[in-house]
Amino acid sequence: MNRKLIRPNLTEIKERMSQDKEREKDASHRRMHPPTDTFAESYYFLKQMNKKTPMAVVYTNGEMVEGYIEWYDRSCIKLNRDNAPNLLIYKSSIRCIYKAAESPEEGEPSGGK
Repeated sequence: MNRKLIRPNLTEIKERMSQDKEREKDASHRRMHPPTDTFAESYYFLKQMNKKTPMAVVYTNGEMVEGYIEWYDRSCIKLNRDNAPNLLIYKSSIRCIYKAAESPEEGEPSGGK
């Protein structure tokens, strides 16, 4: 039985390798998408938590509560209050948060109607 030795053509392999390198270069020059999280919220909450700053939280229905933020996560914050029960507040139910010593912005309606 005669066996035929099959050898690959080296020029074909070199061409494939050069095409793969060109594809990698094109992919590296593409624009990257901007990050989805800027960490601004985390920075603000950590700053207020460390100082135990009195905060005012206004709900979407206009009700306002005051206390300081003990911790937070992606969907809620824990608000500690003096002489009142502590609250776990979902971020989806919050209209705005501001320092209790400051007044709300001009465009925001006040907590009482």
